[in-house]
Amino acid sequence: MQSRPAAGTVRYPATVSHLTHLAALDGWRGVSILLVLASHLLPLGPKAWSLNVASGTLGMVFFFNLSGFLITATLLRQPKVGPFLLRRFCRILPLLWLVLLVVLPLVHAPGRMYLPSFLCYSNLPPFYLLNATGHLWSIGVEMQFYLLIAGVFAVLGRRGLYLLPFSAAAITVGRIWTHDPGSIVTIRRADEILAGAMLLMVWEGLLGKRLPALLKRVPTAVWFALTAASCMQQMGALEYLRPYLAMCLLGSVLFQPDGRTARAMQAKWLVYIASISYAVYVIHGALFHLPWFVPDDKVAMYARRPVGLLLVWGLAHVSTRYYEAWWIRMGKRWAEGWLRRLDKHRGLADERTGVVGESARMVA
Repeated sequence: MQSRPAAGTVRYPATVSHLTHLAALDGWRGVSILLVLASHLLPLGPKAWSLNVASGTLGMVFFFNLSGFLITATLLRQPKVGPFLLRRFCRILPLLWLVLLVVLPLVHAPGRMYLPSFLCYSNLPPFYLLNATGHLWSIGVEMQFYLLIAGVFAVLGRRGLYLLPFSAAAITVGRIWTHDPGSIVTIRRADEILAGAMLLMVWEGLLGKRLPALLKRVPTAVWFALTAASCMQQMGALEYLRPYLAMCLLGSVLFQPDGRTARAMQAKWLVYIASISYAVYVIHGALFHLPWFVPDDKVAMYARRPVGLLLVWGLAHVSTRYYEAWWIRMGKRWAEGWLRRLDKHRGLADERTGVVGESARMVA
């Protein structure tokens, strides 16, 4: 594990580049998708405890925290907004659009559902979600966050990072004010992503030393118990702290790299699940709402779910290894071409000023 930077300094690209492939974080992404699958496919009880809702909420807060952390790390490493968005669109949209092209006609979706679904704003009022696409609300939150943080970096550069904690706090205060502990609307849910961005700032020493010291001392199990409790509807006001408790849970793993939890999160099977988790998420919600998987008889429904899971895992594996991988490669290639054109344009200007282009320095 690399040494920590001094407070107030950011190291580029070494620390951030290292973290984007940290196996422990990959393991948490694997946990995230398993929790979501359990929420959607298993009868978790006792029913009065609403454990299906709690499991899904816990999985999603991990997913959003990780996304905020890693996406902010990506922008810090390469803050050119255009290439960043191009790479993210090539990562997210090809599979999403393919699934929508197949599923929407199969479920006889009304025409008004198509544009919001393809442009990722179906999670906004008046809501354009069907049973087969309802799980895609989180993709909408994610894509809208990409646009938001890209805009912040485009206008303010890295200094815009310091707006993120205030934005997260404002969203949380808004949720408290409106008594909304859990929403699919971006302005009522994005604090879970922003908390992940804050974790990156903590890791880079930009938010002082007190929280890192706390994360080093408090056992990960304590943070997990608090985060899990914050996902239960019975816990009242604790739900509003969910983004920040999850942030502390993930942070405790980063700051205690030799702990048992950090080692467990690096298990190969978890890392593999994490590697196909996006495809599993997108495909499973659509597939399990096709008519064959929702018969009137509950016994038949649960009997067919193992078949559905095998299909989901198989399709996700093929999609990740071949279909999505091709688009990711192309996205990187197009983004690198974009950067070269920016460098060429900057170089023409720099010939008159004698200044080396910024993007050329970053690539070097």
